Amino acid sequence: MNTGGGKTERDTIFALASGRGRAGVAVVRVSGRGADGALRALSRAELPTEHRASIRTLFSQLNDTMIDTALVLRFTAPRSYTGENIAEFQVHGGPAVISALLSELGALPGLRLAEPGEFTRRAVENGRLDITQAEAIADLVDAETEAQHRQAVLQHQGGLSRLYEDWRTRLIRCAAWIEATIDFPDEEIPAGALKTSRKAIAAIAREMQAHLDDGRRGEILRDGFHVAVIGPPNAGKSSLVNALAQRDVAIVSDIPGTTRDVLEVRLNLKGYPVILSDTAGLRKARDPIEEEGVRRAKARAAAADLRLLVLDGTAERHDRGMRGDIEIRNKADLAKNPADGGLWISAKTGEGIGQLIDLLAEYAEKSMSRGEAPALSRARHRLAVMSAARHLKDTLEASAPELAAEHLRLGLREIGRLTGRVDLDELLDVVFRDFCLGK
Repeated sequence: MNTGGGKTERDTIFALASGRGRAGVAVVRVSGRGADGALRALSRAELPTEHRASIRTLFSQLNDTMIDTALVLRFTAPRSYTGENIAEFQVHGGPAVISALLSELGALPGLRLAEPGEFTRRAVENGRLDITQAEAIADLVDAETEAQHRQAVLQHQGGLSRLYEDWRTRLIRCAAWIEATIDFPDEEIPAGALKTSRKAIAAIAREMQAHLDDGRRGEILRDGFHVAVIGPPNAGKSSLVNALAQRDVAIVSDIPGTTRDVLEVRLNLKGYPVILSDTAGLRKARDPIEEEGVRRAKARAAAADLRLLVLDGTAERHDRGMRGDIEIRNKADLAKNPADGGLWISAKTGEGIGQLIDLLAEYAEKSMSRGEAPALSRARHRLAVMSAARHLKDTLEASAPELAAEHLRLGLREIGRLTGRVDLDELLDVVFRDFCLGK
């Protein structure tokens, strides 16, 4: 078996891909040179037709008893997820069935339990996916909202890969002409070739900068749009967080200073991931613990994508030193004249909550939907593109072809790191260490 990593033989791996409990289905996959052997050993029958589902009765090799009646599939290299032979067993999801099947597989020679992310890692090593597509699989697994799912699907379909490979292909052509002037100084270089190359490099540098100047929309969408709920004590911040979450996640009390630490709750607002942070009331602290709570509240507000300032609508005056991107007045049900300015709500009765949700969703959508171009979704991507852009700038400013060629090589190397064209083993260790077992 030939792999992208240059390996010819290695152990077969197996793992539980998903378990649905007693009422569902568990999927166990085996990948590698022992996949066909596992099918033969457990089903005691001829191998099923490739890429077609078959019903097989699985038997124990240890005590000759029946394990389960399963739906089995056989995929052959290279037309499989990993690029290797794969055997898939779909069995009933009861713990006893799963335990028996895994025990049988573990007893077969050459089989071992897969490491986290190893199936997808092998797909990358065998050229079935590049690293950005593999990262998208992890994002698909973690997606909680429609917008997150949409971004992960686009990346898995190769949106980022095509962009980076286009840059790489164009820069290789430019590098060829620069290298030619160094390696073949006596040859006649076509007129305007170097000038055309410099223009192309400058154009790609501008494209990289536009890619970076996206307001972090891809990263915000992947990680969540952070909203800090700030305001004076007893304005109803915790009550509002509970109302938006539609459950009691924060302690509500009439005692000022009840909230001391930052409390987070994840929301799905019209398909967009929003992380709401309830913070301590902003005032002059009366003890060291409250002082730390106020410090954390200010720090969270400074780091948030949006600050929601909650004021008590029944109060006669407010500290105008507080600033928020959205200012609302709570306790509309108790206020004498709630029609005077601003967005009025009542966390207690629900008045105005729908309007506030629409407003928060609008801000989130603006932050995460800035064009149809593929978005940077991870800090790794951003750092690599920034480094590549710096090297292209140095290429254009180089005083000699030798210096320009070296900077361009470094720029190409950074682009290659995005999709796994270079330093593959080192990159894979970073990318797959947080994958779940069996994926």
